[in-house]
Amino acid sequence: MVHLAPAGGGGPAKVGFVVSKAVGNAVIRNLVKRRLRAASLRDVGMLPAGSSVVVRALPASATASFDALADDLGGALRSALRKTAR
Repeated sequence: MVHLAPAGGGGPAKVGFVVSKAVGNAVIRNLVKRRLRAASLRDVGMLPAGSSVVVRALPASATASFDALADDLGGALRSALRKTAR
């Protein structure tokens, strides 16, 4: 799940992650955060400068492969960009 706040100023885009205990224990949550952080580096170029993004990990992300997680994140970011462009 991705929430995008439009550009509020200059500077680079910011990406934050919310991984609750519903995802798993601390080891699993940190693994999911590391994977999301790596996946977001691949797609941060598509974000407008100065925008803020919050990514909320769902429990299914604990068992997803990195490629599946990265594809889901990229699709969610593109969807959020289309919604804010309206």
